[in-house]
Amino acid sequence: MKRTRLAVMLVAMLVVMLVFSGCSSKQVDNSNTTDNSTSAENNSSKDSGSDPAKEKKKLTLWFYFEGKAQFDIIKSLTDGYTKQNPNIEVEPVYIPFTDFKKRLSVGLAASDLPDIVIIDNPDHAAYSAMGLFADITDKLNDWPDKEQFFEGPWKSASYNGKQYGIPLGSNNLALFYNEKMLADAGVNPPQTWEEMRTAAQKLTKEGVKGLGISAPQNEEGTFQFLPWLLSTGATFDHIDGDGTKAYSILADLIKDGSMSKEVINWTQSDVMKQFAAGKLAMMVNGPWQLPDLAKNAPDLKFGITFVPKDKQYASVLGGENLGVVNGENVDEAVNFIKYAASPDVSKQFAQQFGYFPARKDVANDPYWTENPKLKVFAENMQNAQPRGPHPQWPEISNAISEALSKVLTLNSSPDVATKEAQAKIDQIIGSK
Repeated sequence: MKRTRLAVMLVAMLVVMLVFSGCSSKQVDNSNTTDNSTSAENNSSKDSGSDPAKEKKKLTLWFYFEGKAQFDIIKSLTDGYTKQNPNIEVEPVYIPFTDFKKRLSVGLAASDLPDIVIIDNPDHAAYSAMGLFADITDKLNDWPDKEQFFEGPWKSASYNGKQYGIPLGSNNLALFYNEKMLADAGVNPPQTWEEMRTAAQKLTKEGVKGLGISAPQNEEGTFQFLPWLLSTGATFDHIDGDGTKAYSILADLIKDGSMSKEVINWTQSDVMKQFAAGKLAMMVNGPWQLPDLAKNAPDLKFGITFVPKDKQYASVLGGENLGVVNGENVDEAVNFIKYAASPDVSKQFAQQFGYFPARKDVANDPYWTENPKLKVFAENMQNAQPRGPHPQWPEISNAISEALSKVLTLNSSPDVATKEAQAKIDQIIGSK
């Protein structure tokens, strides 16, 4: 009797499951009757191998941008893809930045991962080396769009000559200057280190410092220091020799009072606030500060130019990449990132998100080239170099920023600090 009841219950449950399964299939069929069904059928069948008659496949995308506005922009990106590819849904999932790397590492060990990851570009190589991301080099060989990417952003998504993703959007650092202060002091926007030091000294007076940067002992400090280092011709893994000059020039600004000793405690937002308040004549910062500057100092007249150079103009690459996770849905994920990187889509996304395009053809759009504030950052993409890429980048970065802290607090000479940092970097790279 008990077995009979159990059998009846199992049959009933199966019927319910089939009914709901039928409803689900019907919903998918209804969604395929939109105006985009024909083009979507062509695109998705051709690019990802999906069949319009099949049930929708679901992919997951992890990102760490906070706030509803940012979520809505990401959701618009994923919805736009599904509109063109009705059989593939990409679900955006927010993971707090403080937990993001931990979740990736734990997920890698537990095989509990998304299909696509939006990742900070200096971290891309590290996770590629760990096996998180799929080598998609062959899948991009015949993709003509890859030739349109700036070298720096494209390189940031590679490791050991292989490609593990595509740049999503970029930014970089430039020099902001108070036009009135420079005019009153009779100096032009500096283009070289010598001009910058002279200008900073003339501009330092009555509670105003000539130059401000962000130099805490962390990744933010390394990010702001790299334009100076790279300008000497040094590289992130060979900072000794010419790289010593980069530490020296900033230490000299501290010594003569042209730059505040507090820069070791300032975030990039703090620097922006000092500049907006009229306490800095010049600052090194990024385009993401433009909205806050307009809000905090709407009447401030300022210009933007390249970070002054030693041997060559240099900047550092900020921004994020799209990484394809090594799993069952690599082909579909590659199809999605190609969509996100297509000219029209990446242009709209960059404008909404405050990015600079990682593509040369999109960066040539009047939106960036005809705006005097954005123009410099767009041109600067030619000078922007990635942090690394290297699987031990966080440790290398710590060595660089630690040396900067010692120099700017005048606790070590540039020569000694650079040699110590180089020894640590050699050990880090050698222990790989």
